[in-house]
Amino acid sequence: MFSRGFASDNNSGVHPNILQAINSVNQGHTIAYGDDSITQKAIHRFKQIFGSDIEVFFVFIGSAANVLGLKAITQPHNAIICAETAHINVDECGAPERFTGCKLLTVPTVNGKLTIDGIKKHMHGFGFQHHSQPKVISISQVSELGTVYTVDEIQALASFAHSHNMLLHMDGARLANAAVSLGKGFREFTRDAGVDVLSFGGTKNGMMYGEAIVFFSPQLAHDFMYTRKQGLQLASKMRYISAQFLAYLEDGQWNSTARHANAMAQLLAKKVSVIQGVTITQPVEANAVFAIIPKELIQPLQNEYFFYVWDEDRSEVRWMTSWDTTEEDIDRFCELLEELMRTVKR
Repeated sequence: MFSRGFASDNNSGVHPNILQAINSVNQGHTIAYGDDSITQKAIHRFKQIFGSDIEVFFVFIGSAANVLGLKAITQPHNAIICAETAHINVDECGAPERFTGCKLLTVPTVNGKLTIDGIKKHMHGFGFQHHSQPKVISISQVSELGTVYTVDEIQALASFAHSHNMLLHMDGARLANAAVSLGKGFREFTRDAGVDVLSFGGTKNGMMYGEAIVFFSPQLAHDFMYTRKQGLQLASKMRYISAQFLAYLEDGQWNSTARHANAMAQLLAKKVSVIQGVTITQPVEANAVFAIIPKELIQPLQNEYFFYVWDEDRSEVRWMTSWDTTEEDIDRFCELLEELMRTVKR
């Protein structure tokens, strides 16, 4: 059987309610490519949450949601401003630049979050034919450093973008974790805060696969059905994605799983913070813990509980908790960390 660890919330299994939802639609025949009743119900559920005048499209993976969402609102001569640590910059193999044709303009941050002051250095060259034209500000909620944008921060970025005839895109791979952290509903810190296009994630929070691209202005989704098809993201048996979203959004399923993951991160941070030799480097606001530990402990720890090294030069690591992380997982991990730490002190 697979071992447990703290590498990524992608590594966890599928929530039983999601598996049950998949199985419940696994009977008989229905129309393919999203024209089935299950998909229509899922789209209706999104409209209940975000408003009846939105457009929603389901895709397989988060990178596709980001890339195709950005492609829909840009032209190849545009530029997309994002944090240096943004997933679209670091972990999508250049796909945003390849498929949109846009240049990514990155901003260094101390906590993974963009600020207007940081963005301003890229706000030039408008109308100058030799320069890529800034068109989109893209933020990740939760950020890649585990921090969460407040509603006020999102509103400020949206207002800044719109005042420059730009758009605000949100990578919401961990949107549920952000919602729990903020104590807000999805709409309050997305559409109502000025976000234009949202990548709505579910895979990291108990779904098997499937993400949604949400356009808060229907005109932004003009001809997007063709973009999704060309982007190889039009699922033939879409009911299996749609059924997952229906279960995910029903009876607070998303909330309970994200709330548990966030709580486990708080517990992990509390326990490791009292271990001498461990320094937590970022605020623990969702389900990620970043810490510096002695370099010689990394490999032995990874042998038992796999996780990723974030910054090799600083010996900084990232520990992710998930919907199925248990207190026992954390206790055993901390016991091993303490035991290994004693060997360093000898």
